[in-house]
Amino acid sequence: MLPIFYSDQFLDHDTGSYHPENPGRLTAIVQALNAAPWADRLDWRSPTEPRDRSPLDLICQYHNPAYVEAVAALAQQGGGHIDQDTVVSAQSYAVALLAVNAWVDGVNAVLQRQGPAFVLARPPGHHAMPDYGMGFCIFANAALAAYHALEQPGVNRVAIIDWDVHHGNGTQAMVAPDPRIVYGSLHQFPFYPGTGAATEQGYHGNVLNIPLAPGTTLREYQPQFEQRIIPFVRQFEPDLLIVSAGYDATQADHLAQLSLQPADFGILTQACLGLTPKVLFGLEGGYDYGAIAAAVMATLEPCLSR
Repeated sequence: MLPIFYSDQFLDHDTGSYHPENPGRLTAIVQALNAAPWADRLDWRSPTEPRDRSPLDLICQYHNPAYVEAVAALAQQGGGHIDQDTVVSAQSYAVALLAVNAWVDGVNAVLQRQGPAFVLARPPGHHAMPDYGMGFCIFANAALAAYHALEQPGVNRVAIIDWDVHHGNGTQAMVAPDPRIVYGSLHQFPFYPGTGAATEQGYHGNVLNIPLAPGTTLREYQPQFEQRIIPFVRQFEPDLLIVSAGYDATQADHLAQLSLQPADFGILTQACLGLTPKVLFGLEGGYDYGAIAAAVMATLEPCLSR
């Protein structure tokens, strides 16, 4: 059984009718997974509620506590904007805390079962900087999950692979100073958020950025993934691999211009599982309902035998 961490509460993060990062993304994925021929092999798990395990100590260790308090206050006032793209509604702070707990729960599940898990949560996180949120992201879920993992017995090194079409500037900012974490990203460039040049290599040579041109297909993408990202991670010998699983690199996605197909993510997943069975996949971007649902299915299918 493959653990899937999900809650209907993730739908309560209300970004507005026309915002691309909206609850329909999760609804489309859940409907597709429930209709899959292997639906009975999915182990749907509810994330730990913040009242049962507050993630604030973890969050405030890596985010500025003043920023965290500002998000809470904005939600309490009924909502507003962190920036032009990043919306906070009345429920967003609570939902963002639940999302962090879901990623932490995912780490715990992977370490316990020595096999993969998937976190189906929102808001996404890889653009969230230490002092502010941006790019639809409030808290840096993947980076926080990595730091939680490093607190667990037997975990001394964590790798993060980011295949979202946008560079994970927040994740990089969070982990680049720490030699216990490596971060590898493939992303359209130059593109939002303006970071992710190949020259950005971290404080310890622990960052690998692979800029990609608009129109890139699997033919060009796969060699970069298998001949550069995978060896970079393998050489590090991580005790856990976290994948920032964004699906906006699909050709159907209207927010970017890479040209992967949903089925291609099954190939990328197989490569990740070839590194280690201990992989946590967590949802980042992806805004075409059909493409994101199909790509998540392609990601999960190779995990079912692990």
